[in-house]
Amino acid sequence: MDSKTRAKLRAFASQIKPSVIIGKEGISENLIKQIGMDLDSRELVKVSVLESEVDYKAMLDELCVKLKAEPVCYIGKKLVLYRYSTKKNVKHILENT
Repeated sequence: MDSKTRAKLRAFASQIKPSVIIGKEGISENLIKQIGMDLDSRELVKVSVLESEVDYKAMLDELCVKLKAEPVCYIGKKLVLYRYSTKKNVKHILENT
C-alpha cells in the first residue's frame, strides 16, 4: 500500500469509532472472527486495546497476518486495519476517492 492510500484510509479512520475492543485475553479466535466479519462488511476497522503494556505494532502485525489485511496505522491504543471486501453490496471506500 502506498503512502497516499494509507493517508486516505487514516483520514477515513479518524471519523469512525472502534468497533472491536481487545481486552485482557488478547487475540482470540472469536476476536479474529469478529474483526474478519467487520472487515468483510466495512473494509476499514478500528480496534481499541485496553491493555497498556502491549507492543501495539506487533499486535497490529499479528492481526494483519491472521486476517490477511493491510495495516493502516496505530495511534495510542487504537489499531486500524484495511482489507478489500469481495462481498456483494459493499461500498468500497477507495473506489470513489
